Amino acid sequence: MMEEDEVIESCRIEEKDTRIEVSTRDDISHNQRKQPILEELTTLEKVPDRMPKAAFLICICEFCERFAYWGAVGPFQNYIEFPVPKEKHGQPGVIGAGQQTATTLTLFFQFFCFAIPALGAIIADQYLGRYKTILIFSLVYTTGLIILTLTAIPPAIEVKASLPGLIVSMIIIGIGTGGIKTNCVTMAADQFLHKDPYVKTLKSGKKVIVDPELTISSMFHWFFFSLSLGSLSPMITTYVEKYHSFWMAFLIPTIMFLISVIIFGIGSKLYIKIPPNNSALLDLFNVFRLAFKNGRNLDNAKPSKFSLDVAKQYKIKWDDTFVDQIRASIKACRVILAYPIYWACYMQVYNNLISQAATMTTNFIPNDMMYNLNPITVMIFTPIADNFFYPALRRIGINPRPVTRIAIGFIIIASAMLYTAIVQYIIYNTGPCFEATHCIIDGKPVPNDINIWWQAPSYILIAFSEILVCITGLNYVFNKAPLQLKSTITALYLMTLAAGSLLGLVFVPLSKDPYLVWLYSILAAISSITGVCLFIFFRDSDVEKTPEVI
Repeated sequence: MMEEDEVIESCRIEEKDTRIEVSTRDDISHNQRKQPILEELTTLEKVPDRMPKAAFLICICEFCERFAYWGAVGPFQNYIEFPVPKEKHGQPGVIGAGQQTATTLTLFFQFFCFAIPALGAIIADQYLGRYKTILIFSLVYTTGLIILTLTAIPPAIEVKASLPGLIVSMIIIGIGTGGIKTNCVTMAADQFLHKDPYVKTLKSGKKVIVDPELTISSMFHWFFFSLSLGSLSPMITTYVEKYHSFWMAFLIPTIMFLISVIIFGIGSKLYIKIPPNNSALLDLFNVFRLAFKNGRNLDNAKPSKFSLDVAKQYKIKWDDTFVDQIRASIKACRVILAYPIYWACYMQVYNNLISQAATMTTNFIPNDMMYNLNPITVMIFTPIADNFFYPALRRIGINPRPVTRIAIGFIIIASAMLYTAIVQYIIYNTGPCFEATHCIIDGKPVPNDINIWWQAPSYILIAFSEILVCITGLNYVFNKAPLQLKSTITALYLMTLAAGSLLGLVFVPLSKDPYLVWLYSILAAISSITGVCLFIFFRDSDVEKTPEVI
């Protein structure tokens, strides 16, 4: 094993003409960093490594970015669905396009945001590296937020510029956030130097194994914690939207995002910056293209199958091992093929659940405020699960593996959809408006007489499912993917959200009264069936492989 100075030297990375020196940020001596023997692997407790400062800084930037994103997106459904209120502090809105149009546009926006990460991964891996890619797409992102804010001011509303301004800003913000998504989480994972398990002696004298898989898992939990903390921003912007204006609600996220760019730039010297080399995603597409052309077999895309002249003709830049890695990744990550169904259910929190709240008695609470129960629950229970619940289970010999957690998460979100269907049924059977959900009494629009807090279990259950499905899923595919394909697999994982948004568009015809009970019931049935199928067909992927011992 390398001595400490050799480890430090190995982490000196050159990116074009800029030489960046990165220390191990680790006070563990060479003697303590020994590889475990087989007996230690089976008997010693496994623990995660410490988080590097650079990874924490990236998590802070992710908090600011998510604050900006959700602070802007939170008011979208009201902004699109309802017209400008005639009375002070009435139901907030601007465009007045109705629930179906609002749901369609928000789903399109979610689709666009999650379809772009593949482009961001290609640019980072092939041309600019992750750090520069994040900075450039941040400028694009800022432009979109500025357009959104300016087209929400009263003069723009009067000249009907709000809808075209919204669509343009959606596209620009989608490009910006899409270029950042894959690269942020992957860059955070890049900051961890120890890739193999090693034995560490704690101050108490107890020996433990520092497990890289648990380390990355812990990082993902902290990453999602910061993401969820940032997602609380609608608690501010929805109140601003209702009691001040939409333009002010959009200005706050714009300022917050500029802060994230400044923080990210300040930390430049701390980061381990992986230089651009070759886009594994492009190679992945080319491997599939070549395999399809030559008998639809991945083995037929291996360079060893071709002469040098033919390999040059096809512009083959990969080796046989890369093709084998693709096969292994496909086999290991088949589980995420079911994720679009999960996301179709999850996306309801951004549109139809907000519209549902507008048909209930809010008691001065903005109807889009209830969404915040989701990130609050995730923020509270993610560290509890990471630091207490899962370690406690491991200590007593119980270790719920990823596919099992994911399957349980599907069942939980199915129960959330079923509960939402029940609430919708109660709304339809409650006066004074019943299935009309809105009616005019004494010249004022009134909702049905059912309290908005009936929605709380829906958001809380969805949050529990998110901890099990989203965090576990991203961690699962990241750990299963070979090193060369980690960024690519992460981008493909995010594209399942885009597919989920497209699937959600299929259900838009049901996104209106009086069909909403059917909408939630169908989603509940599909998700529960999918969860059971995942456990039955993919539980073999849960088998934990014993690490190789030298």
